[in-house]
Amino acid sequence: MSLVSRRLLTRLALACLLAAGGAAHAQGTAQAATVTPPPGTMTGAYGQSLQQQAAAPEKPSTATQPAQAKAPAQDAVTRFLSERGLLNSVEQAGSSRLLASVRDTASDLVLSAMNFLGVRYTRGGNSVENGFDCSGFTRHIFEMSVGLVLPRRADEQAKDSSLLSIRKDELKPGDLVFFNTMKRTFSHVGIYVGEGKFIHAPRTGSAVRVEDMRDSYWAKRFTGARRADLKAAAESNTVTR
Repeated sequence: MSLVSRRLLTRLALACLLAAGGAAHAQGTAQAATVTPPPGTMTGAYGQSLQQQAAAPEKPSTATQPAQAKAPAQDAVTRFLSERGLLNSVEQAGSSRLLASVRDTASDLVLSAMNFLGVRYTRGGNSVENGFDCSGFTRHIFEMSVGLVLPRRADEQAKDSSLLSIRKDELKPGDLVFFNTMKRTFSHVGIYVGEGKFIHAPRTGSAVRVEDMRDSYWAKRFTGARRADLKAAAESNTVTR
């Protein structure tokens, strides 16, 4: 075999090896891209938000970002509230009154409620599988998070003697807020989450969502608020278990 032929065969062999290596690398990259993080124990929007953030790669700090390198990373709860308009731009940068409030006594209840964002509205519904109506949603959240069983209907919840009637300017996260949406004083109910916002199951064709009580529609229909002793309910639930 001539020297030229040997050189030609060598070049062809190298070309084949490079092509095979490139194909293997591309296949490995494609497989890595399809890997999803293991499912968490939480369901709903909040649980999915935590999973997505856990799967996201961390950005390395650089010399041009010394302040960010020293500051603690924004936690999952802050991001979740921010993505859904529960924190304004000023609060995202520093101390958040809303974030602080949902981390106290009412934190479990409020964050549990947020976990059901997007669950469809169903008249008479009281479960994730079947959907929720307004009072079915509040009843489910209170029972699931603090073990307090509320009456089934919105007007019955408003008249429950175990709940304290409070003024609008006294609202705290976890309080029940009531509205007249059907020409009845306590025909609709939701859970106050802070900063003038509440979470509720609105109406047929919609889903559990957060809205602003200061919007004209809700402001003129607000009919009252009630507060449960969440600490006592949680402690009693722990003892009975």
